[in-house]
Amino acid sequence: MDTFFNAEYIIRIFLAIILGFALGLERELTNKYAGLRTHILVCLGACVFTLLSIYAFPTYATGDNVVISNATGIRDTSRVAAQIVTGIGFIGAGTVLRNGPMVFGLTTAATLWIAASIGMACGSGMYDIAIIATVLSVAVLTLIRIFERQFLPSSGKQVKRCKLTIYLNECDVNLIYDFLNSNVENMCDFSSKKLLENPDKARITSTFELGNKRMMKNFYKKLSGIAVLDSISLQEIND
Repeated sequence: MDTFFNAEYIIRIFLAIILGFALGLERELTNKYAGLRTHILVCLGACVFTLLSIYAFPTYATGDNVVISNATGIRDTSRVAAQIVTGIGFIGAGTVLRNGPMVFGLTTAATLWIAASIGMACGSGMYDIAIIATVLSVAVLTLIRIFERQFLPSSGKQVKRCKLTIYLNECDVNLIYDFLNSNVENMCDFSSKKLLENPDKARITSTFELGNKRMMKNFYKKLSGIAVLDSISLQEIND
C-alpha cells in the first residue's frame, strides 16, 4: 500500500524552497520589491506544478498490459509544466517599472524567471542542474554588480533611482525643495503633507536620480545642514 507522504516529492519541494530562498535573499538584501517570499513561492510553485505535470495525470490500463491515456493514447508529461514559462511572465511583468527613458526591475524579473526554472528542475528531480543554476545565478547577481562598480563607473546603470522621505518642520519644506531642485536629476515628484497629529510638522516624499553611491552617502549630511530633520529615509529603488 502506498504511503501518504512520498519522501522523494518532499525532498524536491524542500530543495525548491531552499534554492528559492537563496535567490530571494540576494534580492532582499539589495532592497528590491520582489524579495524572499516572492522568490520562494515562485520556485515552490514551479516545483509543485512540475510534480503535478509528471505524476498527477497517470495513464490508465485497459486490457492485458495495454496502457493508454485519453483518446490519443499519448501521455504528455510536459503539458502543465510548459505553461509555467508563460505564466511566470505575468509575475515578472509586474516587477518592471518605466519612468521616461529609464526602465527598472528587469533584473528582478529575470531572477523570478530563473527561480521558476530552478523550481522545475527540482520538481523533475534534476538536483544537479537546480543547485548549479542557483549558485551561478547568485554569483552573477553579486559578482557582476561588483565588476560594474569597479570597472564600469561611467555606465548609465550607475545612476541610482532614489525615494526620499523626510519628517521635518513645516516651515522648512521650501528649503528642502530648493535644495533638491538644484542638486538632483529627473525629480519626477515632490509632495509635502502636514501631519494631522501636529500641523507644525510635515512629511516630504520625492523620487529622483543620483549619480552614484558616494553621492547618496553625502546626501544625509547636506540635507541635515539645511534644516532640522526629525527623520530621513533615502531608499534606492533601482533594478
